[in-house]
Amino acid sequence: MRQGTHRELPPQWWRKAVFYQIYPRSFCDSTGSGVGDLRGIVSKLDYLQTLGIDGIWLSPVCASPQVDNGYDISDYCAIDPLFGSMEDMEELIREAAERKIAIILDLVLNHSSDRHPWFLEARKGRDNPYHDYYIWREGKDGCPPNDMRSVFGGSAWSYVPELGLYYFHQFSPAQPDLNWDNPKLRRELYDSILFWVKKGVRGFRLDVIDQIAKEPDSYITINGPKLHEYLRELSAACFQESSIVTVGEAWGANVERARQYSAADGSELSMVFQFEHMGLEQTDGSKWNRKPLYLPELKHCYEDWQQGLHGYGWNSLFLNNHDLPRIVSRWGDDGQYRVLSAKMLATMLYGMEGTPFIYQGEELGMTNISREIGEYRDLETLNYYEEARQAGLSHERIMDSVHSRSRDNARTPMQWSAAAQGGFTKGEAWMEVNENYTFINAESQTDREDSVFSYYRKLIRLRKEREIFTEGSFRLLLPEDERIFAYERESEREKLLVVCNFSGNEQTFTPSHEYETGRCLISNYGDLDKCLRPYEAYMIYVQKA
Repeated sequence: MRQGTHRELPPQWWRKAVFYQIYPRSFCDSTGSGVGDLRGIVSKLDYLQTLGIDGIWLSPVCASPQVDNGYDISDYCAIDPLFGSMEDMEELIREAAERKIAIILDLVLNHSSDRHPWFLEARKGRDNPYHDYYIWREGKDGCPPNDMRSVFGGSAWSYVPELGLYYFHQFSPAQPDLNWDNPKLRRELYDSILFWVKKGVRGFRLDVIDQIAKEPDSYITINGPKLHEYLRELSAACFQESSIVTVGEAWGANVERARQYSAADGSELSMVFQFEHMGLEQTDGSKWNRKPLYLPELKHCYEDWQQGLHGYGWNSLFLNNHDLPRIVSRWGDDGQYRVLSAKMLATMLYGMEGTPFIYQGEELGMTNISREIGEYRDLETLNYYEEARQAGLSHERIMDSVHSRSRDNARTPMQWSAAAQGGFTKGEAWMEVNENYTFINAESQTDREDSVFSYYRKLIRLRKEREIFTEGSFRLLLPEDERIFAYERESEREKLLVVCNFSGNEQTFTPSHEYETGRCLISNYGDLDKCLRPYEAYMIYVQKA
């Protein structure tokens, strides 16, 4: 069997890199099955090389029953036939490396599929060697061990009659949580990771990694007492090769914890995916209950993370992923000012310190969808609808939340062209393509200088050209302004001003005199005016004497 191409990468290469997340089933279908696949990704590598990215974060392609779109793994060392073969994966790794693009694999180490051989063995008996790979408890008076709830709704405990025991699952019952207290289980997971390193994978995105040290008897699901002990062991066993990048998804991270996750000594992870900025519109702790974004809150959130990790750890920078609604529909204007606001949001993010992540279609300004409930595919969305209806909420109120928050907003097929199915497939797509594919698509943008795609390409190039993006400190300007997000980055030799108008109205902003002789690196209007026009954004660069 051919092994993946290993490309020598310098230590901490990811600090200057830009990554691109691919949701495989929705990216490109090469067979006409209606589902995206690995060969489809290979066919689009030249597109990604043109964009200028350095790495691909590949959402799960391991063997899976696909109850939760691949985040329920049944074999950590096999490719799901839905996406192709191991030979296809090896080709992807090899072809990407030839274009100087690293493959970052998405691994789910908190839980497995209930079809995984480990779990099938575990439920055969209490004395089975694999039984302790999972978390089991006795019930109480015919009820679950406690009242913990699953993220997807319902109890976090499922009963196995033949054992007389409940098993713990933070997500679907088809996703039983792994017992990280078991050293044999941990060793098997490490062996799986090393299998992929040998194949040529250059890094890993670790799904809900802050949940591996859960203690359900104490109602602890994140940041358990043994979390950092486990992460240090994981890193020592698998990641000490200096060029391996690790990105930990941690919904419960704060700045202090992130300093530990991404400490400069590399003892845990390269960086952390934290979601504090993504939760600012939530009320009552629920993603489905929301309030309007208050810009000063967002600015202070970024200020805390930019200043808190500077010199101590490392930020990931993202506005979209497979679990989040499209950012141009969320914080921008996906109507009249779609192109301008998409560019403005990118400007805001790409001026900061950290490693940017683009989610497929973000570089085109793809938008949310608005459909009837029967057209949604996401398990979380469908479960929410049923629970909300049972709680007495009206169909209209529920659908308002679904339209703005459903994970399916991000999972519609990639819009490649104005051809049928958006050029995604020659068959019938597994999920209907967003109807605006006729005018929002890659083919119409790659050669246009004023497109969202070309703007992202320029931002990526700027980050590679100038040290200020990776080295400079952060200072927030106009902290309480509800329309303008402005900040400075400063290093020993350079200074950068980033200004963004988050509104559809003109605003007044006058840069300080030191920027009068500065160079405008990028502007979404193409020039500067005396006032800030709707959703205007720009960067001004100064070389210090």
